[in-house]
Amino acid sequence: MTATGTGRPAMPAASRSSTPAGDGHRRTARGERTRRRLLDAAERVFAEHGYHDASIVKITAAAEVGQGTFYLYFKSKQEIFEELVDDLNRRVRHAMAAAVEGMLHRRDIERAGLLGFLRFTAEHPALYSIIRQSDLVAPQSTRRHYESIARPYAAGLRAAMEQGMVLDADPEVLAYALMGIGEMIGRRWVLWEDVRHAPDDVVEEVLAFVNRGLGISQAGRRTP
Repeated sequence: MTATGTGRPAMPAASRSSTPAGDGHRRTARGERTRRRLLDAAERVFAEHGYHDASIVKITAAAEVGQGTFYLYFKSKQEIFEELVDDLNRRVRHAMAAAVEGMLHRRDIERAGLLGFLRFTAEHPALYSIIRQSDLVAPQSTRRHYESIARPYAAGLRAAMEQGMVLDADPEVLAYALMGIGEMIGRRWVLWEDVRHAPDDVVEEVLAFVNRGLGISQAGRRTP
């Protein structure tokens, strides 16, 4: 779904520049584990209850930590929500980067990237809900999420165009169009069906469409 010309997506920082309270606690191994528990709990709570009905009390209860501990890592519900969006973004980009590691041909990159994204969707179905909520309560985080995926995707497509692997077009337009395809396929055939992976025939149909659209031949090169 996203990759540079070398097959490995760039990993630009998506996190905000603000420093949470008690930053010193975060830098220890134990502190990082506690912070991870809070973020994992927040992912479940926000997905189940929605932003407005979620609370610090519910998050700390789900994480099995005291409310005082929460404030060592985050200043507010808003801050942990925005950090959660950034955290999910980092993890989905990492999943796609790992999926396309070492691949050179655009046909292979598109297949592996899509499958990597769909696997992440199955493992973290809350991603869709969190990003949808972010549109309303943290729109800047939503934009940062999509832009940090689109930038390296467009760079990879641009490199593939220069190498004659795909047709010449606006790489940013293609990147967002392909991201939209992956997102909707994940919603329809993974999230709605509550399965671990999309059906093989669906994946093959999508990839055939993408390859035709990009002008990629069976050999992984651009069709005449």
